[in-house]
Amino acid sequence: MSSLKVTDASFEKEVLKADGLVVVDFWAEWCQPCQAMSPLIDEVAETMAGKMKIVKVNIEDSPEAPTKYSVRGIPTLMVFKDGQVVDTRVGGMNKDQLSSWLGGL
Repeated sequence: MSSLKVTDASFEKEVLKADGLVVVDFWAEWCQPCQAMSPLIDEVAETMAGKMKIVKVNIEDSPEAPTKYSVRGIPTLMVFKDGQVVDTRVGGMNKDQLSSWLGGL
């Protein structure tokens, strides 16, 4: 299972009310680091299936969630547990950095 696309309309259900850990990737089409990380995030989503859910929010299409969580730069990855942010990373990462960070959660 790759990452799930989430919008402002589905954010509450898919992230805030979800069981377990949810990693939210805030991104945009025009963001080069976001484009570079996209396949890595999908790959890690496959590896982490059953341990956590990984979702993507396009900040251009869904501006409410990034505004609410003060996303100032992209890519921004936020980890939610029980509807609360428990960790955040801003900026690009390679696969090893991403896997190491998420594996330690």
